[in-house]
Amino acid sequence: MMRTRPLKVALLGCGVVGSEVARIMTTHADDLAARIGAPVELAGVAVRRPSKVREGIDPALITTDATALVKRGDIDVVIEVIGGIEPARTLIRSAFEYGASVVSANKALLAEDGAALHADAEKHGRDLYYEAAVAGAIPLVRPLRESLAGDKVNRVLGIVNGTTNFILDKMDTSGAGYSEALDEATALGYAEADPTADVEGFDAAAKAAILAGIAFHTRVKIGDVHREGITEVTAADIASARRMGCTVKLLAICERATDGRSVTARVHPAMIPLSHPLASVREAYNAVFVEAEAAGQLMFYGPGAGGAPTASAVLGDLVAVCRNKLNEAPGPGESAYTRLPVSPMGDVVTRYHISLDVADKPGVLAQVATVFAEQGVSIDTVRQQSRPDSQEPDGEASLVVVTHRAPDAALSGTVEALRKLDTVRGVASIMRVEGE
Repeated sequence: MMRTRPLKVALLGCGVVGSEVARIMTTHADDLAARIGAPVELAGVAVRRPSKVREGIDPALITTDATALVKRGDIDVVIEVIGGIEPARTLIRSAFEYGASVVSANKALLAEDGAALHADAEKHGRDLYYEAAVAGAIPLVRPLRESLAGDKVNRVLGIVNGTTNFILDKMDTSGAGYSEALDEATALGYAEADPTADVEGFDAAAKAAILAGIAFHTRVKIGDVHREGITEVTAADIASARRMGCTVKLLAICERATDGRSVTARVHPAMIPLSHPLASVREAYNAVFVEAEAAGQLMFYGPGAGGAPTASAVLGDLVAVCRNKLNEAPGPGESAYTRLPVSPMGDVVTRYHISLDVADKPGVLAQVATVFAEQGVSIDTVRQQSRPDSQEPDGEASLVVVTHRAPDAALSGTVEALRKLDTVRGVASIMRVEGE
């Protein structure tokens, strides 16, 4: 039997995502009520610019006082899509205190202060749901938190930023350079006017922190995540990857150590084989590959951003939270019982693709191989090619070395030692190789 008194929802933010949330709540009101067991009512919308016309939203609902809205006392659920750390953090904590559960899309806040927010939610008996914070419309947080709760997840490997995937895909398919591909992404609306958060890996690092925390039942903050962006990826790197039967992707990688005593979380560009499922993820799409002990390998794929896809995830959480409200039983909260430490990047075992500009004369390869041996790094393959157009007196060659897996610190030490060789004119590129 459906309850007639509506559940009241406060919406914080009415931009690209918030406006879609409001639209779906209005146009699908009957379906949402049937799925929840009670109607939902948009009780207020907090914005910064009240004069802006917002089609389909009653102007009487618009307010600039978000604090007063969440403290009304009759709000059942607060949807937070304003982003950033403050005032979002304070508003969410006030929502819990004044009786509301929260649905958030705020990856930056959750990656920075998720533990405290979960503690507040538990203290007040409220829900904190955030499917939309990672990979847009792709169901990922709930499968990790609930569907795989009885399994042991060992690895999460994914493309979680659509802007960088679009740029790298264009560089791969069209031969464009980084700047040219970024310009196209900006023109199409995939990149912001200031793309730093995307191209430098901050966005993906926040998502990696959230995923690692859920997957491994431990606390991982964005500061624990090793981060590298794609601004240094060149057309030559893409071409080298092609010659190896690989492509380049910005990956978020969260792993449990083989001994089970620690975890790692990192974001960086990497070469992956064309045979890997993630290699075929094109344009601005996202995909996440999960490896669990019992379930095996699972892949989640779909649009990772945009108003409608992100709103879909928000509304899914809204339905779940409203059902919990009706049942007077909050859903699953934070699970951090393992308390595993996060290992530094230097301890991570990886492979490297290293491209060197070297003197084209006898003995160079032997010198390079000696450096690798002294650092304890085994070489997998070597390719050397002379450059007939070189202006150097001794001539110049391109030397590409692909290593076997070794601690990242040893590989970094190898690169530094190579730079000191007189016969090495320069390190053209360094990139990790993953997915094998």
